[in-house]
Formats: sequence, structure tokens, C-alpha cells
Amino acid sequence: MRFLSFRSRLQRRFSVHPALLVVFCAVFLSADVAPGDAQTRLVPESRGEISLSFAPLVRDAAPAVVNVYTRMTVKQAPRAPIFDDPFFKRFFGDLIPQMPQRRREANSLGSGVIIDPSGLIVTNAHVVKGADTITVVLADRRELDATLLLEDAKTDLAILRIEAGGPLPFVELRDSDSLEVGDLVLAIGNPFGVGQTVTMGIVSALARTNVGIGDYSFFIQTDASINPGNSGGALIGIDGKLVGVNTAIFSSTRGPAAGSVGIGFAVPSNMVRAVVRAAESGKVVRPWLGARAQSVDSDMAASFGLSRPVGAVVTEVFAGGPADQAGLQVGDVVLAVDEQEVGDFGALRYRIATYSPGDRVSFDVLRDGDRLQLDLPMEAPSSRPDPMVTDIRTRSPFNGVRVANLSPAFALEEGFDDMSRGVVVLALARGSPAERLGLRRADQIVAVNGRAVGSVSDLLSATKVDAKTWDIAIRRNGKQLTAKVRDQ
Repeated sequence: MRFLSFRSRLQRRFSVHPALLVVFCAVFLSADVAPGDAQTRLVPESRGEISLSFAPLVRDAAPAVVNVYTRMTVKQAPRAPIFDDPFFKRFFGDLIPQMPQRRREANSLGSGVIIDPSGLIVTNAHVVKGADTITVVLADRRELDATLLLEDAKTDLAILRIEAGGPLPFVELRDSDSLEVGDLVLAIGNPFGVGQTVTMGIVSALARTNVGIGDYSFFIQTDASINPGNSGGALIGIDGKLVGVNTAIFSSTRGPAAGSVGIGFAVPSNMVRAVVRAAESGKVVRPWLGARAQSVDSDMAASFGLSRPVGAVVTEVFAGGPADQAGLQVGDVVLAVDEQEVGDFGALRYRIATYSPGDRVSFDVLRDGDRLQLDLPMEAPSSRPDPMVTDIRTRSPFNGVRVANLSPAFALEEGFDDMSRGVVVLALARGSPAERLGLRRADQIVAVNGRAVGSVSDLLSATKVDAKTWDIAIRRNGKQLTAKVRDQ
């Protein structure tokens, strides 16, 4: 009776799968007791209590985990490695022979999770990258062609769709913020191509932001065995719901033979949900904060009166951006987003990325020792001004340079700093005056002959004059450089 009473109370308190509830109760009640307390020892009272198993949980979730096979054509030029050497190409690029390319077929293997009965599947972007064909093998061995709806390299997630002619088994998404370190989890996938495999572990850590995987690092770390082939597979919580998508491991070896050492990482289900929403339009449009920030370190924490290093301190605000509209100021420390703690700048980026444009989010901010709450509108990055991509053909040192106006949206698309404004160098014609001048991609043109350059139109006007010498100012990696060039 004690067992049944305790189990019923626990079930009312926590939402757990019945099989795991029995396991927990059995472990709790089998704790060591002193020899004199023999009367308090309990023995299993039924066959069910003896045969404790995760099988019911796996039986429900495993059919929704699929194998993902891809095929792609790889082109190879049969020439000596020296032809690809950067030094050799710099001086003899025009003389390098153009050899006919050979084609070979490459295959890759991964896993995926059905998250909707209509056939919506989430997997890793690196599993399907460059694929010509994608085949999904269901748990019942059916093989179906898959359509790639969305590939998001920044989160290493991809969304597929299959047509099975009827509803499919699926796994519901759970709020990954409800996870705690120490929670039991199951990893389901196809490691090394041996077939569907289930491993068990615990949540070893949360909010891993400094592991160098993806642009929006905020991973669940687990010690459940994850190996090559598990990529894109399911990380299941004790309620049978999806808490993450297995993505990467740390290993002492590299390549296809790399094995698990008990450190695996999964993309949280809350990020998965955001990418799934974006799949409806076929393009990921993430909210843009319009502010620059950095993680709070120990020295900063002491100066802000914080008991420990936590949060992200704002170092720059984009005029007219969402942060500026909400009243965020330089020096503010963002401590939480919608009551979820912000441990560092990486965590702030992740939190913003889980929302969609049009949402409103509350920020808990520390300002001059006072705690404030700000309401921020989640907006797509601004696309103004128009990029106006232009190739400069005037008689000037800029002849042969391709430039564009910077907007937050264009900067993010091209991989530039989204807080920058002005005119940016996109490309340089080989052997052109601009290349000889030493300009590089991502350089920002600040001034020409004393005239400030704020737009492509300004640059065109400044380079149409007939000048004997050119005073040029550019910004590179945050530093302003100047040069004086004589007309040849």
C-alpha cells in the first residue's frame, strides 16, 4: 500500500510516463536501510513490479523515429594537388589547366523524427546538405522519397515532408525549458547504420553556448550514447515527448569511426518549434534585436552589484531598431527574457531566435542598480536602405569594385555585421585597380577626397571627378585606415 500511495502522489505531482514512474518508485523504495530496519524493507508485490522496463515508453516513441538516407553527386577534377595551392593559384591562376571533372556518387546516413502525423520530419541540416535525393525509411520498413522544405545551417536543422497515404506515428514537442539537469532521457536513432537503437542517459547540462556548433548554440548535453548516424534522431523525455534533436558529440577520434564518450549535444525542442514554424514560408526570418551586447564576466558582475556573472550587457543600440523602440540603453544588463534567465550573450541570441516576428517579449533589465521590465517588439531585420548593388566602372582607384548599401537584412544575408551602416565592398574584379589598391570584401568605404560616403550614390558621385590624387578612408575590422593614391 505504501508503494501504491507514494506512486499515486508522485503521478499527480509530475507528468511522467507510467513505466518510468514504476522505475522511480522502485529505486526510491529500494534505498539502503539499517539492518535493524528490516520491517521497512519492501519486496515487489507483482510480476509487473519485477519486470520494470522502459519498453512502454520506447514502444510509443520509436515508430516516429526514421532513418534518412541521402545521395549526392560529387564532382572531382583529376589534377595534381599543387594546382589548388593558394600561392600557386595567385601567380599562375590563368595558366592552370581546366581538366574535365569526374563525377562520383556519395551517400550519407542519419536519423529523423516525425513531429506531425501528416509526415513532417525534423532532422539535421548536415545530414541532407547537398543531397540530390532524400529517402526516408520508416520503422515498418517502408521507403519513401522526402521533399526538403527548409534547411537552416545556422541551427543545423532541416524540415522534410513525406507522403505516406495516411497518418503516421509522431512525437509531440515538449517545452525544453522544463528540462532540468539530472532528468532521464532516451536517445533514439540509427548509429553506424546498424539499425534503430535506443540508449538511455540523463541531462548532463543545459544551455551549452560555447561548443562551437552552429550560430545559435544553446545545447542540451546528455550522456546517452550518441554516435555517427544518430544525427537528427530524437531525444525523448520521461513523458515520451521530444525535448531535443541529437546533433553532435565530443569524441577522442574523428571521422566516421568517431565514437561516443558520453558527451552528446541536442538542439532544444523550442528551437525546433521555431524552425518548424518558418518551414511554412520556406524561409527562416528571425527576429532582430537591433543591439549589440556581450556576456557579463566576473569583474563586470561585481561592478553591477550582481552576486555572480550572469546576463548580457548592452554595448550598442541601433537607432530606430526594436531595442531602441523599447527603451533599451547602452549599459543595461539583460537578465531574463520572458522570465527565462539569460546566462550570457549566446543565451540571449538563442532566446530571441525562438520567437517569430510579430511577437512581443518582456526583458528583465538591470539599469543603474534598479530592475526594470521592458516590452520589446520582435521584428524582422530592416531591409532599408535598398542594397543598390553596383559595379564601379569610373576612372578611379575603385574601378572594378562591387559595392552595396548596408541594411540589417542585407548584412545578415551576406554575413556582415548587422549593426553596420554605409557602403560595403562585396567583390573585386581580378587585376582591377580596386584589387591593386588592396581593398577586401567586407571593407566599408568611409570617405573619398574628404567627402563622406554614406551611400552608393555618394560613392558614384565622388569617383566621377577628375582627380590627380585620391585620399581614401575605409573601415576594416573596426579600425579606420587611410591611403593616398596617385592617378596612373
